[in-house]
Amino acid sequence: MTILGDILRSNPAAKISTSLHRKGISIRHVAFALAFSISLWTIYYNYLRRSDELQLFPEEVFYYPPETPEVWSDRALQVKNAFLHAYHGYERYAFPRDELRPLTNESIDNFNGWGVTAVDSLDTMLLMGLQEEYKRALPMVQQSNFSLPQNLDVPFFETTIRYLGGLLSAYALTNDDTLRAKADVLGTLLSPVFNTTSGFPRFSVDTFSDYGGSHNSVGVLAEIASFQLEYAYLGKVTGKKEHVDHATAATRAFAKADLSLSGGMYPTRWDINIGVPVNLHMSTGALADSGHEYTLKQYLLTAKTDKANLEMYIRATTHIINNLLFISPQRQLLYVTDIMTWKDDVRISHQFEHLACFFPGLLALGVHTLPLDRLDTLGINVTDLFKDLPVKHRKAYEELAHFNLADLHLWAAQGIAQTCYLTYADQPTGLGPETVQMRSGGPFGEIPWMEAMQVWRKRGRKGSPPGVGDKRQWAGDHNATTAKERDIAANSRDYGVRNQDYYLRPEAVESFYILWRITGDVRWRHRGWAVFEAIERVAKTPSGYASVNKVNTLKPKLQDSMPSYFLAETLKYLYLLFTDEDPVPLDKWVFNTEAHPFPVFEWSASEKAAYGIP
Repeated sequence: MTILGDILRSNPAAKISTSLHRKGISIRHVAFALAFSISLWTIYYNYLRRSDELQLFPEEVFYYPPETPEVWSDRALQVKNAFLHAYHGYERYAFPRDELRPLTNESIDNFNGWGVTAVDSLDTMLLMGLQEEYKRALPMVQQSNFSLPQNLDVPFFETTIRYLGGLLSAYALTNDDTLRAKADVLGTLLSPVFNTTSGFPRFSVDTFSDYGGSHNSVGVLAEIASFQLEYAYLGKVTGKKEHVDHATAATRAFAKADLSLSGGMYPTRWDINIGVPVNLHMSTGALADSGHEYTLKQYLLTAKTDKANLEMYIRATTHIINNLLFISPQRQLLYVTDIMTWKDDVRISHQFEHLACFFPGLLALGVHTLPLDRLDTLGINVTDLFKDLPVKHRKAYEELAHFNLADLHLWAAQGIAQTCYLTYADQPTGLGPETVQMRSGGPFGEIPWMEAMQVWRKRGRKGSPPGVGDKRQWAGDHNATTAKERDIAANSRDYGVRNQDYYLRPEAVESFYILWRITGDVRWRHRGWAVFEAIERVAKTPSGYASVNKVNTLKPKLQDSMPSYFLAETLKYLYLLFTDEDPVPLDKWVFNTEAHPFPVFEWSASEKAAYGIP
């Protein structure tokens, strides 16, 4: 006892331990209680901190000079010259093959060998007034028979959006019957892909033997839901019911699918034989993007008469806004990501893809063309759209009633588009990486956008909505080389770069163009100009433009690839962004997912009767 007494006198903690021990309480009990208390406090603190974080970074005010019309006209001319540089390099070294390799000045046939760069570029030439280049491309188009050697499959999705879309758009701009006839031939040759029970297309087709191609029973949403614009317009200009039937069959298949488990939104993978989703992966990225895009655009193309596609658009965007939009914890960057549900396990990826940068443009287009807060005038009962969904999804929709829906969609568009821009501006090259991993803030730090919006609303809507106000580009250390240095950089930037490549993609500037046209806000022009300057500075080669690797470093590397969509989309959207003239107004033309514009049309009474269109 003497020894024990000495220990107790010299060690008060031991004295407390002995006292607790006599009461049947051990140090382990105390440690557990302490840890449990800390956990509760952490949860409580982080819950409260969600609303506090909205005030961490006060809104900044930026000045965007309006510039004179002459300045923007000159910038449009510089984009036209960039197109000529790229296309002339293609003509010199690769025509009539598919694409130019801009480092080795070689050619590659990676899209059937039918001269995809030329066909994809036809309407860009027309919109830019490049008649000589257009005339030189026409003979190749006129001579093509759109067939390959036996047993070589043609990918349906890429062929439809690039070739068929390019031909139809050029026809719409010129009324050249040769182009319409070629589009009819190609659309017919591709049609065996629709020989499925559901009407969804297979991945590929053999245009030589009229064989339906791949028998894979699972299709990716972006590929099975991105042909309605092309086939509906092809049916309109040719008068052929079979083309229209392909578009309407897909709409009917989607309309009757059970989407209750996915909140009314299309998942990424479908059984194309029976027309049902086979996963619960929700995305606006590579597997799904244009599938969502075509719901609104099919409605607009048909003069706002395709009610089924409009309903699909409203359900999808509601689910995305409620479930797939998040705010980063430090810079408050608004982004859209993926969610995968497997049984009771819900996983949020917090990846943000460059491909998803089309989505703000789509939202903005909806704001411009739809009476979002008066959908009843279009015969849409919004409550009925969600009545068959689980309670959690119905309640989430009801939360949107606190906001004007048009405002909410536009805020989301502006915030996400700004984040798209910042992923460019943050890099030393000024070019945006393919994929970034957004910082979610830890287990208690995920901040859904609508949760932040509700806090903002309850505080009196002071300042810009969360994620929408102007943000400065990152001023971090681009020289980070070690893993630790990169982690520190990612934390201050609010994201890490997963894929360092810039593939000359158009999605960000597409959204800038649409936001500029519908809001008149000059910031989108300035942001597009910054992107174009970076492309000129980093990606230009003596014969064209190259995809770029390691855009997040001071030593980027060029890749030997110049995709046809760079001429069909990226340069086209930049040109339209900088020209004051509006040759394809958004209320009269609809761009397919490869930026080929089709004119809005109406079905006649006889066409509706013949094609079974409501």
